[in-house]
Amino acid sequence: MKIGNEALVIARHISDFLNTYAPSQKTASVHTLKSYRTSLALYISFLESIKGITQRSLNRECFERSFIEEWLGWLATIRGCSPETCNNRLASLRVFLKYLGSRDIQFMYLFNDACALNRRKCQKKKVEGLSRDAVKALMDCPNTKTASGRRDLTFMVLVYSTAARLDEMLSLKARQLHLDQAKPNATITGKGNKVRTLYLLPKAVAHLRKYMKEFHGTDPNPESYVFYSRNTGSTGKLTQPAISKMLRKYALIAHEICSDVPLTLHAHQFRHAKASHWLEDGMNIVQISFLLGHEQLQTTMVYLDITTVLEAKALATLESENDKKIQPKWKNLTGRLTDFCSTKPIKK
Repeated sequence: MKIGNEALVIARHISDFLNTYAPSQKTASVHTLKSYRTSLALYISFLESIKGITQRSLNRECFERSFIEEWLGWLATIRGCSPETCNNRLASLRVFLKYLGSRDIQFMYLFNDACALNRRKCQKKKVEGLSRDAVKALMDCPNTKTASGRRDLTFMVLVYSTAARLDEMLSLKARQLHLDQAKPNATITGKGNKVRTLYLLPKAVAHLRKYMKEFHGTDPNPESYVFYSRNTGSTGKLTQPAISKMLRKYALIAHEICSDVPLTLHAHQFRHAKASHWLEDGMNIVQISFLLGHEQLQTTMVYLDITTVLEAKALATLESENDKKIQPKWKNLTGRLTDFCSTKPIKK
């Protein structure tokens, strides 16, 4: 069976995208790369099993809007994917189609058509954080008479005080800690390899000093992971499943002390809790956004569960429109467009 030239071109670009371009140019995240690979595998499986596409019949039409719409329906109905999952799959496919169009202009319309597809409506999930009492109860749980207990306490203190993401914390190396500076800090590498500096409070510094001396010695290897696996040594970082198991163990104990502690505790709740506590303490939302490593302020607003009422109050202070003495613009019209838009008229 003769394989069409267009099929060969598309297949080659899929392979190059997954194995070369995405890992080296697009992202270093293992999870994102896995999402790209899974999404494309699902799409090709759909073309083969549902649409009857073969090596001979694969062409650009297989990636047009009608095919993608049917694929999304197949994901939802046959595979039972949630709207969130369908949206993630679509986003991954769009990334590939953008790459395909950048490599061959004749395919660019496929990316444009895919971008015109509406995302599926999703129910917003409320992110649950931790109360201050819950955080205190958790900190009291580790047995500091044991080495593992001291390590666990240091981890919880650091992840709470910095509000860092779990992977950021597990990827932290000794050279990224600067405890002897005038303002002790940790250099965190976040999403997209973006680097930000997080200053450490005295309590976190004290725990880290003792921990580093005990687990890394007086002269730690700069490339060793701060929190490492005892099975691999300091060159192998602690795994996320290990952290999840540790947190669930302490959650079970702390829940008896404070009912606010969820039994399904996970590390991200420390991040949300710290962000919420910063907000309660009066920290500016822009500062919080920077500390969390968010590119867009709106991400922080949703993350902290800010309501539209609070947003309205915040915006009102910008122009003092909450002052009853100031008449709203729409009730003080002179008929001039410049007044309506709050711009100055240009002299002729």
